[in-house]
Amino acid sequence: MDFAVVLVSPILLLQFCVRTLRNFLRSIISKVPWQTAPRLQGESPALPPAAGEEEHAAVPTSVNYHFTRKCNYKCGFCFHTAKTSFVLPLEEAKRGLKLLKESETGMEKINFSGGEPFLHERGDFLGELVKFCKQDLHLPSVSIVSNGSMIKERWFHKYGDYLDILAISCDSFCEDINQVIGRAQGKKSHIENLYKIRQWCRQYKVAFKINTVVNTFNVDEDMRDNITKLDPVRWKVFQCLLIDGENAGEEALREAERFVISDLQFQDFLDKHSSVSCLVPESNEKMRNSYLILDEYMRFLDCREGRKDPSKSILDVGVKKAILFSGFDEMMFLKRGGKYVWSKADMKLEW
Repeated sequence: MDFAVVLVSPILLLQFCVRTLRNFLRSIISKVPWQTAPRLQGESPALPPAAGEEEHAAVPTSVNYHFTRKCNYKCGFCFHTAKTSFVLPLEEAKRGLKLLKESETGMEKINFSGGEPFLHERGDFLGELVKFCKQDLHLPSVSIVSNGSMIKERWFHKYGDYLDILAISCDSFCEDINQVIGRAQGKKSHIENLYKIRQWCRQYKVAFKINTVVNTFNVDEDMRDNITKLDPVRWKVFQCLLIDGENAGEEALREAERFVISDLQFQDFLDKHSSVSCLVPESNEKMRNSYLILDEYMRFLDCREGRKDPSKSILDVGVKKAILFSGFDEMMFLKRGGKYVWSKADMKLEW
């Protein structure tokens, strides 16, 4: 008899028993009132990880903190909608960010998003978080994703030194298409505002980035001239993504099905703009599980099942336990180019 088989078989048997026991516990744990605090709606039970799982926990190198869901735009494909109006108190948000920085290996990049992050307290709440992350936590990279509509020059004057990258969402350089998509507020020109913010970024030495969601209304548009004029450090081009409970399904606040394009249509758009050197494409496959997302309660969101299943808050159980339920695909994060030169001090930009 092969000695290796005799040696390995008990290990395989033990692993099988551990998995079986864990599945059994998962099936009954939600019925047992063992928690000391009530679980937030939709929150995943914090089961102990299986043997060996902890050592494979994801590293929170780059984290996206959606601290608010409120927004003044009504983009039809939005996949992080205003399901709550909750925002953590400033000191609690800072405590969570400190936990991320002090976690194993440590966070290097934080990206603030929403909703519209400049909406809460007219951007001062966001500004204080940006300042804290750069000045107190000494993070190499602090960035923001915004629709740009609420940004004032005074914000750059007060907080610009602490910000590495500002990404503005722009899905079309045709105002009528922006109106149809919902990327607008009243009759204000989204495009004029985009160019104004681009100039402020130059003036206050903040790296400028553009995010575009390719959908049925802009898939045939040629954006090369405008992107070249704006000259962003990165142009992130996303394929329109459906998330159950956010922009698809009965409980969703948006109905994004009419915005969805095929993989072939997305590739055609990429081919048309292949001459744009700063273009960074992200298909649904690359995007879905390759972001570490914290919601307004500082819970990691697991998107593996096509919806956003929250972990427990890092404020309650810590980063190491919460991140086990994030569904984060670290290999895909690296494959899509998630790690890049993200500190403006290292970009060597000509302002």
